[in-house]
Amino acid sequence: MLNRSQLDTFLSGVERAAFRMADIATRNPDDALDIVQDAMMKLVEKYADKPAEEWRPLFFSILQSRITDYHRRHSRTRRIFSWFGKEEEDEPMPEVVEPVGPAELLAQRLTLESLIEGLDALPPRQQQVFLLRTWEGFSVAETAKIMKCGEGSVKTHLSRATAALKRAVLEQGEEDSNDAH
Repeated sequence: MLNRSQLDTFLSGVERAAFRMADIATRNPDDALDIVQDAMMKLVEKYADKPAEEWRPLFFSILQSRITDYHRRHSRTRRIFSWFGKEEEDEPMPEVVEPVGPAELLAQRLTLESLIEGLDALPPRQQQVFLLRTWEGFSVAETAKIMKCGEGSVKTHLSRATAALKRAVLEQGEEDSNDAH
């Protein structure tokens, strides 16, 4: 028996995290919102009758599939435009203006920005494994199931993503300290 309020509560609970993942993956808030809405609709349409404890991994599996589909379409579009000598241009991300605060806030912001830049530079599979394991807290087995790959692949992708992100954050820290001198 479907409990509509339980499903609504679940969807509102994953909406922010799902949007953050899709936004990082697409770097386009409009596309990210479309992906999240599509994943939510598919969950409701196909899996609402499943037990509530199965919704979270099912939802993130659907979300992962939608992000992968987005990258395939986007890659195809870029190839087509490159045949005509035009590269599709991405819209720049709007700058988030935060009030100037203590040095710690600035350091956190710089670290977060370098982390986001590092995530953006990762291949899509590494990016998604990192987000699912680190930000969403899925286990290796759950992440493998969501991404439809082996647990060894999840571990490899996570290891490579973590190493690349660590380098990106450290390099940004070195650049910032050199700029300060």
